[in-house]
Parts: sequence; C-alpha cells; structure tokens
Amino acid sequence: MPQLIVIRHAKAVDRMEAEDDFERGLTERGREDAARAGAALENAGFKADLALVSPARRTRETWRHIGDGLGAPPVQDPMALYHATFEMLQRAVLEALSGGAEAPVLVGHNPGVGALVHSLAADVETDTPFPQGWPTGAAAAFDLTAREGRLSATKCLLLFNPKSDFGLA
Repeated sequence: MPQLIVIRHAKAVDRMEAEDDFERGLTERGREDAARAGAALENAGFKADLALVSPARRTRETWRHIGDGLGAPPVQDPMALYHATFEMLQRAVLEALSGGAEAPVLVGHNPGVGALVHSLAADVETDTPFPQGWPTGAAAAFDLTAREGRLSATKCLLLFNPKSDFGLA
C-alpha cells in the first residue's frame, strides 16, 4: 500500500526581510522545527522513495533538515509546486504514484498543503485532532489509495505539529 508524507515548510522570515517571497529562508525556529519534524519521521521509521519539493528557498531549506532521515530520495522540484493548489498537489502525487513511487514525500506551502492534509484526514478516524489550517513545520503521513483520480487515506500513520508535543504513530 502506498504511503504519503506531507510537510509544510518550516517557519520562514517575514516577507519584509527577504528580497522576494520565493527567496524567504527559514528562521532559527524554522530550522529547529524542521529538524524536529525530520527526527519524528526518522524515529517512526519512515523512508521515502521520491521527494516532491517546491523550489522556493524555505521549502528547499526545510527539506535539507529532513531528507537524509528519510533515505535521501531523489528530488523533483518543479515550479508548479510553488504555491500549488490542492488540485495541483493531488495531481503531482498521483503522477508520482503512477510513475512507480510507493512512498513519496511532499514539501510545500499553504493553503494547498493544508487542504491536502485535511482532505486525507477526513478519510480516517483519529483520536488526535488535526490543527486548524496547517502550521509551519507540521508533517503528516498516511497510507493511501488512489481511485478515479483522487487520493484517499486509509490510515493516518503520523501527525507531527511543532507547536505541540503530540504525535500519532
């Protein structure tokens, strides 16, 4: 059964502190949160076989703190992932699965990433509430099915929210 890990980039510098939105890097807290997310995923035993990473600086920096712990899979970073909508992200994951990936990881931006996570979370029952929106540095992992051009979760395997200390494994 395929699995998907979805991560929102960690906390980035304010828009006014960067030349443009695309070049916003992580704050110190963002680097710490990304490392904690990576440790949570690695400690839970997750491995990825493909990374779909937005080419924006903050997502690439987040990935640098997470990638090795997930097995350093090959990275695809098409511009289409930069501020992608829910539909665009779902399509990217479906294409990765149809291309042979069994365990992709997606690192992107809200609101698309949050919409994807909440859509998958709605398919499964958990005792742990999913945070509103989708916080920076948050990660979730799901067992998936793909039917009729739609991703569906069969189980939530992990929920990491850097703003709290809970995790679902």
